[in-house]
Amino acid sequence: MRPGHRVPRYSLVNWGICVPSGCTHRDVEYSVAEYLRNQTAATGITFNVRVEPQMCQVRDPQPWDRNTTWAVRFFVLVLCVAILSTVYDRSTKTQPKQNDWCTAFSLDKNLRWLFSTRSSPGDIQAVHGIRFLNAVMLIFSHKSMAMFFNPYNNRTAMSESLGQPWTVIGRAASLYTDPFLLFSGMLTSYSLFGRLMKQQPIRLKNEYISRLMRIVPPLAALILFCTYVLPLWGSGPQWNLVVGHHADICKQHWWRNLLFIHNYFGFSEMCLTHTHHLGIDTELFAVAPLFIFVLWRWPRRGLFALLLLCTVGTAARYYTTIVNQLSNYIYFGTNIQRLFRTADYMYSFPPHRSTVYIMGILLGYALRKYQGAQLSRLQLRLGWLAATVCVLASLLGPAPMGHISYVYNSTHAAIYAAFAPIAWCLFFSWIVFVSHNGYTNKLTRLFSWRGFQVSTKLSYAIYLTQFPVFFFNVGRRRHIHHYYNFISIILDTNEFISIFLASVALTVLFDAPFQNLKKLLIKRPASPAIKSKAPATTPSTASQLTDTLKSPEQPPTDPHSHPHAD
Repeated sequence: MRPGHRVPRYSLVNWGICVPSGCTHRDVEYSVAEYLRNQTAATGITFNVRVEPQMCQVRDPQPWDRNTTWAVRFFVLVLCVAILSTVYDRSTKTQPKQNDWCTAFSLDKNLRWLFSTRSSPGDIQAVHGIRFLNAVMLIFSHKSMAMFFNPYNNRTAMSESLGQPWTVIGRAASLYTDPFLLFSGMLTSYSLFGRLMKQQPIRLKNEYISRLMRIVPPLAALILFCTYVLPLWGSGPQWNLVVGHHADICKQHWWRNLLFIHNYFGFSEMCLTHTHHLGIDTELFAVAPLFIFVLWRWPRRGLFALLLLCTVGTAARYYTTIVNQLSNYIYFGTNIQRLFRTADYMYSFPPHRSTVYIMGILLGYALRKYQGAQLSRLQLRLGWLAATVCVLASLLGPAPMGHISYVYNSTHAAIYAAFAPIAWCLFFSWIVFVSHNGYTNKLTRLFSWRGFQVSTKLSYAIYLTQFPVFFFNVGRRRHIHHYYNFISIILDTNEFISIFLASVALTVLFDAPFQNLKKLLIKRPASPAIKSKAPATTPSTASQLTDTLKSPEQPPTDPHSHPHAD
């Protein structure tokens, strides 16, 4: 069976057929083949018919198995705990002091936090708006992939209308994930350098534990839901392909996700394929202190070493694309094997994605070292010109690749894979740097709007829930569409509302409560009195490096928020 549970199999024609339950898949296969043979006998057209047994469904309600029963009990238990915590929170509001352990799961408390737009001290405001922009672009890209699973009665006309150069914007899903790696590296670097400059103790063990408490509960809850609960919620011609088959994979390989090593095992056998980015980010997060310490201890040598790693990573992406004939963009005529090879050999391999993460580390260092930097009008103009060239080159440069007549060229693909992520991230790095140093304009003020605080808090849950929602609707689709235009298909209001509600539920039931518990379990050390401000280049001691990654200034809005990926 060719892998098609997460990427549409463009080269196959699929039919959904209703037959009596007594028919086997062999009966259906023979009958359809015979019918087509009779219809095309005089045309010279032949069909190779295959009915996959696992795609057959029978309306035969079965009692829940043991695992599903326990999964449902677990979710009911969490909901009950949240309700009891909310009741306690409301009933003790007038008391001088509440028990924080008892209010950790309070829906009132967590919803107030979620929709609060208050900024924390030291927050980098522009990051929230940039994350929102890339998250929206990523959702549209993922939605455009899911929509190709659906049947259309004018598929040829649809393909021709999408064969325009501008559609490369929707095909560049990999581009929109890079800023999340950039900001993960930046916030980690920014907070750690801040602590080193203030001579604060750094406890890395606590920070690794803190990160796990932040990202594991929502991830584990989603795996449990998609594996044992979601498959019972519907049916349809493609249900067993995009929901049932995926659940079977999760039953075997869920542990890889919780160890954050699932990105090494290939997309075709990966549970929750869109979470591969989480594995990459976690692995880079684990080694980030080493990079930061080298840069702090030996600034010039550290800078040279990190720039060398960036160069090696860029060259590796270029070389790998050429040698393996990969493609980071989806063009007309591509095949599913090439897409999976690209994902396995490059897209989910941390060293090939490390360039933008290291750029983030350098950006965090620059924000600390050059805080309050004075830029001349000429420097600002040149900076904005260079940033504009970068964003136009990353978006418009590969535009010919989106044309319906485009023929694959490994050099084009390699240049795009190697340099587009760098150009795209340089544009946002410049925006963050100038806005953080007080040089504002309409664009920086837009990205710094306080309302984007809410999208940042929801971003991790949106990242997790979008694919299950998309494929739930794909699996239960029983009628054909007529394609009118791209916008009418992409802007499915019901789907986006479902993603929003699912994200709110996941955040207030699992994300926020465990962040509350994390704060109670892991106490931040008090800052020591500092007689004088340490320069950015002051070396730290080895004992200082035995400790953290995230500043207490950055709770939910920091290295641990992810919307990505694909």
